Amino acid sequence: MDFLNYIFNGLMRRRLAQIENFKLHPHEVQQKVFNHLIQSAQYTEWGKKYGYARIKSVADFQKQVPVSTYEALFPYIERCLKGEQNVLWSTPIKWFSKSSGTTNARNKFIPVSNESFQGCHYKAGKDLIAMYVRNNPHTKIFTGKNMGVGGSLQRNHLNPRTHYGDVSALLMKNLPLWAEFMRTPSIETALMEKWEDKITRMAEETKNLNVTSMQGVPTWSLMILKKVLEVTRKKHIKEVWKNFELYVHGGVSFAPYYDSFKQIMGEEVRFMETYNASEGFFGVQDQLDRDDMLLMLDYGIYYEFIPFEELHNENPKVLTLQEVETGKNYALVISTNGGLWRYLIGDLVKFTSTSPYRIKVTGRTKHYINAFGEELMVENAEQALTFTCRELGARISNFTAAPIYLTTHQKGGHEWIIEFEKEPQNIEQFTILLDYYLRQINADYDAKRSGDIALGMPVVHVAPKGTFYEWLKKRGKLGGQNKVPRLANDRQFVEELLSMMQKALS
Repeated sequence: MDFLNYIFNGLMRRRLAQIENFKLHPHEVQQKVFNHLIQSAQYTEWGKKYGYARIKSVADFQKQVPVSTYEALFPYIERCLKGEQNVLWSTPIKWFSKSSGTTNARNKFIPVSNESFQGCHYKAGKDLIAMYVRNNPHTKIFTGKNMGVGGSLQRNHLNPRTHYGDVSALLMKNLPLWAEFMRTPSIETALMEKWEDKITRMAEETKNLNVTSMQGVPTWSLMILKKVLEVTRKKHIKEVWKNFELYVHGGVSFAPYYDSFKQIMGEEVRFMETYNASEGFFGVQDQLDRDDMLLMLDYGIYYEFIPFEELHNENPKVLTLQEVETGKNYALVISTNGGLWRYLIGDLVKFTSTSPYRIKVTGRTKHYINAFGEELMVENAEQALTFTCRELGARISNFTAAPIYLTTHQKGGHEWIIEFEKEPQNIEQFTILLDYYLRQINADYDAKRSGDIALGMPVVHVAPKGTFYEWLKKRGKLGGQNKVPRLANDRQFVEELLSMMQKALS
């Protein structure tokens, strides 16, 4: 085993040196990425429209090319979906990542080029393994299989020669041979469309294998692990897969799920966070004793950042990597080797370090509560829930929250719907503690709660087990990268869930 690790370390030594180089010279590396993107796309339809041939600097780029939402880019993406080439990117686009991670009604179709596959997603996969092996030289992950939790794949009805699907499904379908050899379950099972059948078949296929690692979104991964324990009648995953040692997670904050995974997996299993999305792969937790991620600067992605307070301005200030500061929330803007240009991805990040550049994902640009000036971010909510649960011995399965609007008859506040894996003994005590920790974490929330004048105590509803699963199922959003929106500044999701809960009781 040590011999295999020695070989892999030898193969990856050059790559690890490149990572160290961009840590030391981040701006030079990002400039090279920028230059390559502009040169590659100057003869595309987009490049000709915005004069890429005349762009000589980042300042030119920012002056000539607008920040784009999906709606602004969609007419170009639609042309790609219909089979036109050289529209947004210079090489053929045959694959589209279908993104609907936070249950929006409208799906997004993100073009994925070969450069994006090879120079971003698969490069990130190799980097992740390299960093893990460097930190754990006696690992045994190569003795067994990696379980991948993915979505489904479909033929594009606008152009049958192309396909779309969850980004994990696209990656599985196009895996290089060495990676395909290391993964499980079978590709037929991994790409099954019906989620209930898929998790049962995954459990049956893998229960007798030597699975040493797993990757996926925590909510869906936990469901599969429980199914494995159910079919094997075991209590802990290490009883099923004795060499299991690594879980790689992403998509949502791991903090609310940490205790649940520890209970199922035991103390010896290591956890590693990644920041990957339909639009690209952005960050890796390169040091397991830290809770942030290294921003990966040489994946064919050029980064810009909009300060959160500027986000809704007509002409928001857009910063380069050199201009960011630690501790502030920024909306992520990316230009990629798949043909996304100054694209507002919808995520909020916060820098924990600028030497090297390390980040945390703090929320979504549309998922926060600011009905009363409290600026409650997803990160605040998840931290407060984590602290509350640990103090009371509770464990959360899923949650969402929304404002209670101030009227002449009711005080303003926040309404939470929480589904517990292990419910607290006293929900009133839970609510008081949740409010306490929110006030400790968020000064704006604390100020608005002062004297119960602007904001009253939170209202917490305990959802019956399976509520969020049924809600996602009703929306056709089971599995893959789909996620429950944690916070919303309107009441749509909360009202839908409350209605479901009321019907279940009647």
